[in-house]
Amino acid sequence: MSSSEQTSFDAVVIGAGFSGMYMLHHLREAGFSVQVYEAGADVGGTWYWNRYPGARCDSESILYNYTFSDEILQEWTWESRYPEQPEILRYLNFVADKLDLRRDIEFNKRVTSAHYDEKRNKWDIQINDGSTVDAKYFITGVGCLSAANLPKFKGLENFQGEWYHTGQWPHEGVDFTGKRVGIIGTGSSGVQAIPVIAEQAGHLTVFQRTPQYSAPARNHPYDPEYIKKTKENYSKLIQQMKHSTGGYPVIPGEKSALEVPPEEREKLYEEHWEKGGLFLFSSYNDITVNPDANETVAGFIRSKIQQVVKNLDVAEKLMPSYYYGTKRPIIDTNYYETYNRSNVDLVDVKKSPIEEITARGLRTGDNEYELDILVFATGYDGMTGPLLKIDICGKEGISLKEKWDGGASTRTYLGIANAGFPNMFMITGPESPSVLSNMPVSIEQHVEWIGDCIQYLRENEIETIEADEAAEQQWSKHCREVADSTLFTKTESWYNGANIPGKPRGFQIYLGGVGNYRQICDDVAQKGYEGFILKGATKPVV
Repeated sequence: MSSSEQTSFDAVVIGAGFSGMYMLHHLREAGFSVQVYEAGADVGGTWYWNRYPGARCDSESILYNYTFSDEILQEWTWESRYPEQPEILRYLNFVADKLDLRRDIEFNKRVTSAHYDEKRNKWDIQINDGSTVDAKYFITGVGCLSAANLPKFKGLENFQGEWYHTGQWPHEGVDFTGKRVGIIGTGSSGVQAIPVIAEQAGHLTVFQRTPQYSAPARNHPYDPEYIKKTKENYSKLIQQMKHSTGGYPVIPGEKSALEVPPEEREKLYEEHWEKGGLFLFSSYNDITVNPDANETVAGFIRSKIQQVVKNLDVAEKLMPSYYYGTKRPIIDTNYYETYNRSNVDLVDVKKSPIEEITARGLRTGDNEYELDILVFATGYDGMTGPLLKIDICGKEGISLKEKWDGGASTRTYLGIANAGFPNMFMITGPESPSVLSNMPVSIEQHVEWIGDCIQYLRENEIETIEADEAAEQQWSKHCREVADSTLFTKTESWYNGANIPGKPRGFQIYLGGVGNYRQICDDVAQKGYEGFILKGATKPVV
């Protein structure tokens, strides 16, 4: 029987990005029957959908890949320091081909609901084509940033031009040549897209609500000798990534930014600025916890904006005032330089809010702008959004949305499991390191932990595993305490849902470090899955 005719599986996985692809391979290698459902027409996840101009990863490519297969590491060669979306998508297609993954993936299929049947200990899963399947294990690999956020702008339906969201970009691309373009949003996708669109458009108007701290990427093609040495040294790099703070082989600064002389500090910041990347973030050990230390980096970046942007009024608009790094740290290629172009204008919509989209463009409180194309770089309903878009119900018919009170009281155990939802696992779910880490490293750790857990259940003939409510509450409390000891919770950002009108605020990322989190998860497993309720064992648990 082919997987397309089969209706019962050991595991059903949602999503065929980094998470779903590896989860499929890992469980299949262990002898489980697995079916993956993917809304897109092919593999890639976020890199399948995000095809906007300038889309590029802000983790270095040699670190932004699977590490479970030395063969894949040796066979694939990255072209440049920070990979563009097409190259990452080629990489994921290469892996899918190498591991023959597509035969167990149904494309153009979206899971609309997953309901747990307590009598059968099965998950009943409905697909958007009306078909249903069931599985013992239900695993979500939906990503943290896959639910596009399109604010409800008055009058959008009247706009006579073209409009696009960066997270749902046309595969054939968009021709901006000679067009009057408006872009709303200056987060990571906006910062990447703006310089590229500016080079093509007749005129570009940037509508900015909150300015961003951004450092230059300094992207460059890789030297073949560097790649050769990296491949020879991968085993060491992997161990460093697994046991690091953020999933990168970077040793964070051991000193306070305030205990070194200003000239020494400035010299280090200047070195990091010239080197490019996110090194400013980890230059000293108190950047994310001490307001005065944070201001040393924030002030440095503001001084760089002042140096780069020639128009003093524009430079002033581009200078952030919140704590550096508490919104997503960004790296760019010629972002601030773009505002020196004669065909680019910057509009501060905090000062003069957008009132409506008109037939011919956009109107703010003090002006109207005629536009041919509108680009919404307005981000995502992060962390909980992708999960709450699916009708997921656990025991007694309680939905995940009800359990989390629509996001007001999101709580999980380890960011992997939920009390009341037996045999359901989340890959990089809320309250795990997820987006504040190198994602492939965190994904691999979750996939391997989940895979090992399911094998343990099989070996010990255990029917269900479910997070204990007390353990869940304790984990959520720990996550909040760690977050509240930092500056992250002092800034409104998509990290805590502030970008979605009406969304309850809550910081849903574990900030205790990737290596520390890995140890916690390993300890839980070694203690017979401490904090979980295991039921249905027909022989003693070993």
